[in-house]
Amino acid sequence: MPRWVVVLLVLFAVLGALGGGFAIANALTDAPPERVVTVRATPPVLQSVQELARLETVSFRIERVVQLKEEQRRAFGLLTAEDSILLVAAADVSAGVDLRSLNADRVEVDDANNRVRLRLPAPAVFTIALDEERTFVHSRNTDLLAKPNVALESQARRAALSELREAALASGILARAEAGAKRTLTSLLMALGYQHVEIHFDAPAVDAGAPRSD
Repeated sequence: MPRWVVVLLVLFAVLGALGGGFAIANALTDAPPERVVTVRATPPVLQSVQELARLETVSFRIERVVQLKEEQRRAFGLLTAEDSILLVAAADVSAGVDLRSLNADRVEVDDANNRVRLRLPAPAVFTIALDEERTFVHSRNTDLLAKPNVALESQARRAALSELREAALASGILARAEAGAKRTLTSLLMALGYQHVEIHFDAPAVDAGAPRSD
């Protein structure tokens, strides 16, 4: 092989190696840096609060003694006979805030300032359940001329539920329920990253103390 051909081949090989090196260097220097994006999934405020549904925050255990009497006329109204019952009633009364009806109009979120404001329904009594183990008829008196009223105990139990509800309201169960709901929701929203939480409640409804009885 002529000498000049060998020189040309060597020259082309050197130029090819240099060109490949420059290409690799350009690729390394021109490539954009790798970016890692971390997404922190934060549940929406409305969904997080709605998931609590009926937020029961307080429960009272109350006892009352209820006396119920029924007067009966006998002998064409000339005589009066009496059928009476004395019931010792104990019940558990629960109250809280129903969050199922909460909508977007009641939630204001200011992400820039880490602030959230809620307008919640008024607290209400949820349930009144008689404790059957501690509720009993203390005495039942039926005069000789009186006819026993088989429904008298049921009437006494209904009267007891009404009195127990009123006793719970008088003892401040709704105020306790509101305070408990505010504490729970404030903790939840602060855990979601909000530093400033404002919670307001509607005025109590007229039937706020009319619960479902068990």
